[in-house]
Amino acid sequence: MSDKDTALRQQAMSEIFTHETTVSGDPYRLTFHHMPPVGLMNDPNGLIQWKGEYHLFYQWMPFKPDHGEKFWGHYISKDLVHWKHEGIALAPSEWYDKDGCYSGSAVSHEDTLYLFYTGNVFNDKGDQEEYQCVAISTDGVHFEKKGPVIHVPNGYTGDFRDPKVWKKEHKWYMVVGAKNQKAQGKVLMYESDDLLQWEFLGPIAGSNENRLGDFGYMWECPDMFELDGTDILLVSPQGLQPDGMKYNNTYQTGYFAGELSFTEPSLEHGAFVELDRGFEFYAPQTFIDDKGRRIMFGWMGVPEQMEQSHPTVNSKWIHCLTVPRVLEWNGEQIIQYPVPELEEMREAVLLHSEITIENDQKAIRGIEGRPIELQIDFEQLDDQFAIELFHYISFSYTKRDGTLTLSRPHLEDKSQTEFRRTVLKEELKKLHILIDTSSIEIFVNGGKEVFTSRMFPQPEDEDILFTSLGETTFSIEQWKLSGYVYE
Repeated sequence: MSDKDTALRQQAMSEIFTHETTVSGDPYRLTFHHMPPVGLMNDPNGLIQWKGEYHLFYQWMPFKPDHGEKFWGHYISKDLVHWKHEGIALAPSEWYDKDGCYSGSAVSHEDTLYLFYTGNVFNDKGDQEEYQCVAISTDGVHFEKKGPVIHVPNGYTGDFRDPKVWKKEHKWYMVVGAKNQKAQGKVLMYESDDLLQWEFLGPIAGSNENRLGDFGYMWECPDMFELDGTDILLVSPQGLQPDGMKYNNTYQTGYFAGELSFTEPSLEHGAFVELDRGFEFYAPQTFIDDKGRRIMFGWMGVPEQMEQSHPTVNSKWIHCLTVPRVLEWNGEQIIQYPVPELEEMREAVLLHSEITIENDQKAIRGIEGRPIELQIDFEQLDDQFAIELFHYISFSYTKRDGTLTLSRPHLEDKSQTEFRRTVLKEELKKLHILIDTSSIEIFVNGGKEVFTSRMFPQPEDEDILFTSLGETTFSIEQWKLSGYVYE
């Protein structure tokens, strides 16, 4: 470890100690979502189950609640509920990553944990250069950097990042997000026998590839995997314009489903489908655990989307990650739901059966507070139904056209309301809602649609109100949640 690396780690730890009281005293600190100890958290990185433990790395700027020269923070868990916050995994200390150890992935090979990440550099002219780098570890905690293994290919710009590596049969493959010199977003694929020497195979998808047409100037955080025999490319395109109910965040995240050819290479795919309909969701990453589950964490944030208007900035921190979710393919689309391990957090339970509301708004005895989990099953729904939480955020369904709407005060102008919407292809039957102190994740009809968002109501407000236009009959189950346990 270089002297600069050691110094950066010490400076980061000093920031934690300096602002510990301010950060911990913020009423918007969450109970079952990972947060930075200080500063900014963004993309989940290096997700892997290795030697029986789940490793979750994350992008971290410790010196301010804003973007900059990123570190890799590190959490470890045996069960996705009890977590240990490990020391810094990577610091931006070398010539090839001095302006940030950007996002990447992890694989295991010959009893060694490999981290692949993007080294970000601004050269003397101020131009951005990005390299795909590797670091290795035999204990899963201390990492030795090996430097760049892939440089920008001809025809592409310095926007070249976020390597995701996997193995198929006897070969290793990597996808990287890129922008070509025509300002078209692409996903590039590489092949290797040993994880160190990589051959460039070409783009597998992107703007003006596979009959897609123009579809953004940069594709970030690609993740290529298989679900039940279908190849999935999970990706975050930048540069899409709003289109009705679609693409209303600054940048989007979604997936293409199809079939990947390794000889072309090319992904023959269908339409782009947004993975989450909420206000804050971006840069997710997946991995397979020893139970064979495809598990995903996402970043509960969006770059350049009113980030400095989050009230937690005043307490020296910003952003968090989603809960871990299982992804499955139902033959037509991805469905997602919280990992069952989170049920260990459930404490007091309250059940109300056959509640009927007709042309009225009312509270339901005992359904209140944060953090909680709600399961709502609908028996009859005539017209419209809505839930208002803490006089701040509202979720509604209109039966006649199937529209789901999430609304909250605009983060920059509280006199305005902002919305995210989608159309449900079938009638609303179930809602599964995870509510933390300053976040909400809503799983609709078993996870066919999901809305993920931050929320910042008055800390003391615990009210939840239910509204029905026409007659609605439903049952509701509530659990108080204990939250993650940290060492």
